[in-house]
Amino acid sequence: MKWPNRHQVHTAISQWVRQLGTASGTAASTVLSAGYFGSYARDDAGVGSDLDVVIIVTESNLPFNHRYNLWDFSTIPVPVEAQVYTVHEWEQLPTQQPRFYKTLVEETCWIKQTAAHS
Repeated sequence: MKWPNRHQVHTAISQWVRQLGTASGTAASTVLSAGYFGSYARDDAGVGSDLDVVIIVTESNLPFNHRYNLWDFSTIPVPVEAQVYTVHEWEQLPTQQPRFYKTLVEETCWIKQTAAHS
C-alpha cells in the first residue's frame, strides 16, 4: 500500500499556505502563522497517518472546535487534523497545556510564521 511521503505532504501544505495569501475572505486574512507537527514533522509517518496542522489567527468568534471548518484542506493528499488558535489562546497555551505547547515548539515545521509566534 502506498501513502504520500513527507516531501509530498510538505509540498502540498506549503502550496495550501501560499494560497491563503491570495484567497479572499475573513479566514484567510487573519492567519498569522501556519505549520505542521506530529508524524510528518518527525518524518515517521506511515500508511494511514494524518497531517497535524497548527494555525494561529488574530481572532475568532467561533468556538475552538469549529474553526477547523473555515478552510478546505482537500488539496492535501492525507487527512488533516487542524488546531486553530487565536493569538490570545496561543499566548496562554504554555501555562494551560505546557506539555502540548512544548511539543508544538519542538516539532512544528512552520511554513508561515510571524516573528511574535516563533
